[in-house]
Amino acid sequence: MRVIFMGTPEFSVPVLDALVLAGHDVVCVYCQPPRPAGRGKKDRASPVQARAEALGLPVRHPVSLKTPEAQAEFAALNADIAVVVAYGLILPQAILDAPAQGCVNIHASLLPRWRGAAPIHRAIMAGDAETGVCIMQMEAGLDTGPVLLREATPIRATETTIQLHDRLSEMGARLIVDALAKLPDLVPEPQPEGGVTYAAKIDKSEALIDWTKPAVEVDRLIRGLSPFPGAWFDLDGTRIKVLGSSLADGSGTAGEVLDASLRVACGTGAVQLTRLQRAGKAAQDIDVFQQGAQIVPGTILGKG
Repeated sequence: MRVIFMGTPEFSVPVLDALVLAGHDVVCVYCQPPRPAGRGKKDRASPVQARAEALGLPVRHPVSLKTPEAQAEFAALNADIAVVVAYGLILPQAILDAPAQGCVNIHASLLPRWRGAAPIHRAIMAGDAETGVCIMQMEAGLDTGPVLLREATPIRATETTIQLHDRLSEMGARLIVDALAKLPDLVPEPQPEGGVTYAAKIDKSEALIDWTKPAVEVDRLIRGLSPFPGAWFDLDGTRIKVLGSSLADGSGTAGEVLDASLRVACGTGAVQLTRLQRAGKAAQDIDVFQQGAQIVPGTILGKG
């Protein structure tokens, strides 16, 4: 098929690779424009742009798709279908209608649960037992279109957002190839009206750990915000990010360090911290971190 690919972050790259490997003619790749990044704040191409250029594919990164010029350029590609995954722009109706068979989206949740920007984070933070990927026929609403294919997967007990992200990215790549191969035979399934939830974009203000919460909630927050923006606590005026944890036995004052391995008491129960990061430093497993930090039992970890 003649495919327009629309995606921007690392999550989208395996999907682009899978489409090319399956033999589809990717006539153009759309992604977000390069953004300032790194210490020098120089413009850096997105992961999708970098991969597309390495594959020798034409790349466009318009600031908007609402202009007549952008829409005419899109339509002139004469694509059979557009495959969209974490692109980052709302698609106007003229864009949705341009490909012969419309636009399909790869969404990292079991729709209608977790429509919106941060479905992987929110699924972990909410304690969902499972999540998955949906291949959805796009329409004007936010992730409201009928579903062509879906696949579920359990969320593992100590899984972080980055770990689940990588699994779902590979799942999406496999599912979209399957969907395009079966497209004439797939029956779009309208999403049920019940069970709709919205995965709001993660705000950095959510990342401060409140040790008075139950351990199960603290653990979900830590894993759900790992690696970005990273749940954190204050230690003597220094911000420490926590990038891994698990539930543990124990009790004490909320925020109290119970042993040298950094088992920490919560409002109820305790969490075992497994990976931490000081500001400006590399992330470290707990044994390496404690060699330098030496946080002693009885320390009360602050809330900033």
